[in-house]
Amino acid sequence: MAILPLSNVRVLDLSRVLAGPLAGQMLADLGADVIKVERPGTGDDSRVFGAPYLTGPDGHPTRENAFYLSANRNKKSVTVNIACAQGQDIIRRLAAKADVVLENYKVGDLKRYGLDYDAIRALNPGVIYCSVTGYGQSGPYAKKPGYDAVFQGQSGLMSVTGLPDHKPGGGPMKVGPSIADVITGLNVSNAILAALYSRDANGGTGQFIDVALLDCMVAALSHYAQIYLTSGEVPVRRGTQGNGGMPSTLFPCSDGAIMLTAGNDVQYGRLCDAVERPDLAAHPLFHTNILRVENRDALTAEFDAIFRRNTVAHWLERLEAFGIPSGPINTLDQVFADPQMRHRGMAVAAPHPLAPDLQVLRNPLHFSATPITRYDAPPMLGQHTDAVLADELGFDADTLARLRAEGVI
Repeated sequence: MAILPLSNVRVLDLSRVLAGPLAGQMLADLGADVIKVERPGTGDDSRVFGAPYLTGPDGHPTRENAFYLSANRNKKSVTVNIACAQGQDIIRRLAAKADVVLENYKVGDLKRYGLDYDAIRALNPGVIYCSVTGYGQSGPYAKKPGYDAVFQGQSGLMSVTGLPDHKPGGGPMKVGPSIADVITGLNVSNAILAALYSRDANGGTGQFIDVALLDCMVAALSHYAQIYLTSGEVPVRRGTQGNGGMPSTLFPCSDGAIMLTAGNDVQYGRLCDAVERPDLAAHPLFHTNILRVENRDALTAEFDAIFRRNTVAHWLERLEAFGIPSGPINTLDQVFADPQMRHRGMAVAAPHPLAPDLQVLRNPLHFSATPITRYDAPPMLGQHTDAVLADELGFDADTLARLRAEGVI
């Protein structure tokens, strides 16, 4: 088996809920040894976010819920009470041997426990210490708490998501998944990889990384934000309509709906042929993409009437034959039954002690020389406490028993 890219990297993951854990999971997928620290008794906050839970062998729900399972595969779970002096000492000793420390406590919280960057750097000068917070380490909002939905609103994402005000159901809309957390997690893992490369390949040092969910979400607005920065124009909600090649939107059919984008003039001409309306290719309001963008509502109305006349299957077959980017509006059961997703293996087996048939999402990265093949189930609370503290810190059975009795682990 090939050695994974991060096989010699050790990560101490003090993060909770989603953004930080997703970053730790990405590093673990790439081969890093990730030790996840959780509170004794309760664990990561996400463990109590509610159903659905894994069903155990007895047919009853367990405490392992889907939210936690989504962000913690390939890790080891160690329970340590960082509010007590002995727990803090354990964390410092583990951090002294780590390449990366990842945390998402509120600004200043870990300093109270002697677990902040300066304290850890004194023990481990080469450490990459990444702090993930809602608003960053500085600024007027630095100490404010926040969650994904707050940042979806505050970043401007909700202002450009949803139907226009004048349409039924119009108004700002939250994206379904916790997209601020997901995007932040990807940024965090990217930043950590860059810092490791700087330290190990470019003669750099350890360093502190400050990542804020609000920053990440504003950056994720990309071309929407650039529209405003370039022109002063505030982008508006357009429902499912795109912002580049037109038409680009959801079109209802007689038995469902499809999504398509004609990204340039050539594709638009093919689209007109596919729906047997060549006259629309030469229409004075639509014959260039600039005109189609300016007249997007009239254009959409023309094609809306066309697509309602036949089924999803009919139109997708027709559009594919003419090379038009298009697809169905799938529910998740349809996604995982889709032949492309089955071929790509986007659901993989990760046998769990309580659910031998557990499946998790496959990492979407494909490496030719170092493929990601290990999918260990997300750990149960404290599953690796004894093994990690024995192997890493030399604790014997009596010490472990005493620390457990005292509530330290």
